[in-house]
Amino acid sequence: MEDCLFCKIAAGDIPSKKLYEDEQVVAFYDIAPQAKVHFLVIPKRHIPSAAALTEEDGALLGHVFAVIAKLAREQGLDNGYRVISNVGEDAGQTVKHLHFHVLGGEKLPV
Repeated sequence: MEDCLFCKIAAGDIPSKKLYEDEQVVAFYDIAPQAKVHFLVIPKRHIPSAAALTEEDGALLGHVFAVIAKLAREQGLDNGYRVISNVGEDAGQTVKHLHFHVLGGEKLPV
């Protein structure tokens, strides 16, 4: 999508502090961290939100969560971490591209 911020980051048109990239996903640090460790994992393919996922996206989601687990280990999040995906404006989704926030590195509020 031409005007999508995360599509531009995935394409390399907008710089980010990348943690990981492969043919399907990109992971980068959040520009306004809400925890000691806060990064995002996004698919390169534009998907507006989790509400737009279908069963055909199962392999992609499995890959996303495998990448999240790998990066969490690399970031030392051995005591735990939180994975969040906001869906829609009422939930606080500000970028209409499926993304997963990974937060950790400290005791998170319940």
